[in-house]
Amino acid sequence: MTTADLPFRWRSIALPALAPTLLFSIGEGAIIPMIPVVAGDLGATLAIAGLVAALLMVGELVGDIPSGWLVARVGERPAMIGAALLSIIGLVVCVLAPNPWALGFGIFLVGLATAVFALARHAFMTSFVPIAYRARALSTLGGTFRAGFFIGPFITAAVIHLTGTAASAFWIHIVCCIGAAVMLMLLRDPSKSFGAVTKVRGATGAELREGEALVEQESHGLFRTIYNCRAVLVKLGAGAALIGALRASRAIILPLWAVSIGISETNTALIIGIASGIDFALFYVSGQIMDRFGRLWSAVPSMIGLGLGHLALAFTHDLPDTVVWFISAAMFMSLANGIGSGILMTLGADLADKRNPAPFLGAWRFTGDLGSAGGPLVVAGLTGLASIAVAAGVMGVLGLVGAAILLRYVPRYSPHVPRSLR
Repeated sequence: MTTADLPFRWRSIALPALAPTLLFSIGEGAIIPMIPVVAGDLGATLAIAGLVAALLMVGELVGDIPSGWLVARVGERPAMIGAALLSIIGLVVCVLAPNPWALGFGIFLVGLATAVFALARHAFMTSFVPIAYRARALSTLGGTFRAGFFIGPFITAAVIHLTGTAASAFWIHIVCCIGAAVMLMLLRDPSKSFGAVTKVRGATGAELREGEALVEQESHGLFRTIYNCRAVLVKLGAGAALIGALRASRAIILPLWAVSIGISETNTALIIGIASGIDFALFYVSGQIMDRFGRLWSAVPSMIGLGLGHLALAFTHDLPDTVVWFISAAMFMSLANGIGSGILMTLGADLADKRNPAPFLGAWRFTGDLGSAGGPLVVAGLTGLASIAVAAGVMGVLGLVGAAILLRYVPRYSPHVPRSLR
């Protein structure tokens, strides 16, 4: 008997997959707005604070390379537990950090752990959810991640109000990681709850669960796959990298901007939490737009909105009502990001070989994550060389360039676009 032979109930995945993911995501959402603030408290300049925050995405990019092999070797649940424990180690380093560089090392470890946790939960859902429900389950998983980013900043605001220190946000993530690890350790073996699962051959020939084989194949021969698929990755992949760059820039530049204009830690967390709520509320709407009207109607407006939001920041830093402009830009960029929810995963699925999608999906994921790591580094570099306003302006222009690339190449490579635009 396989998972396809068993009656499926949504509540059957709530504890083993969604609840630990929600806890982990709440913790991550709690710390992201505070990383530049804590770096500044340790004596970092605005540019160094941006670099420290960028190390989270750099850690995720580096973690993408071995995480598929690791999950395939140890299994989904042990990998998630190990990722939670590695994250705790990184967070303890952050709490004890005497300077910005030690803080950056801790943040890098958290990024590594996040990459492993994300890939392991993807493999878990692939292994234990019947294929007829898989798309909805993965969409719900993505929504759970965004829900954590929505809830986390509000918890941070409350804790900072009680403790008076931004570094207390790291303790929120520590508690969430402990909760996720304990929950995973106390749950029954999924194969006993869900029944036997389909076994397939991984890239190395070993017999693995379907999800474990998928993530192993994604990472197996990653750079060879990138070379073989260079035509699409140079063209449409450039658009994907810019999507990743603008999204990551938004996550970094908003708390940096708040620091630069003197907004308090509590208010920063509240503003970013409300903005994340707008982002979270639109994840299903984005899917509806892509399915009903085509991928372009999600991808292009999202990139234009993110680009214009960055440009709005660039020209309003020194205005008398700069706080109002900051709040407006944060909400607008969250609206734009929400409209594009799931676009990278959807385009990757459109482009991948249906007979063996994993190698291309791994290369596509790495391309997007390359942009996610590069965007914050560009923001940090330009902030150090010029100013944060210049950094926002350059990222805004890159957003509009990304929209043009997507408008040019999505119709060429994806059949899911309006006929009038092909």
